[in-house]
Amino acid sequence: MNDTNLSPYLNFSGNCEEAMNFYKSIFGGELEISRFGDYASPEMPVDDKYKNGVMHSTLAGGGVTFMASDGRPGVPVTFGDSVSMSIAGSDEATLTGYFNGLSEGANVVAPLEKQVWGDKFGMLTDKFGINWLVNISAQKA
Repeated sequence: MNDTNLSPYLNFSGNCEEAMNFYKSIFGGELEISRFGDYASPEMPVDDKYKNGVMHSTLAGGGVTFMASDGRPGVPVTFGDSVSMSIAGSDEATLTGYFNGLSEGANVVAPLEKQVWGDKFGMLTDKFGINWLVNISAQKA
């Protein structure tokens, strides 16, 4: 039995907790958050301005699992277009709900609509700068 999983890992610039709570409101699941201050010690001191920052978080449930942090203290996070979060399946109501939820404050690059390959597909960059792809498989006749 293979227990290997690939999970996307996002880095934010101080608003990780806000972003992950936003995603939890859309996808549901359980959100776990560890803060830099939780691990502060004489051997690993943490500057006061980073103590409440998210060192690691995981959102898991309902077929969606990904992780995120506020990056490393003192190292700026650079957002780019080289990575996208992709969600695919056949449950049209659920996936449409995800797309609509993620659309709040987003730049919708391609509306969620039927494509030439038969599926419904949409793309957006959410209000946190994260790229999302949503694909709803066409129903087989």
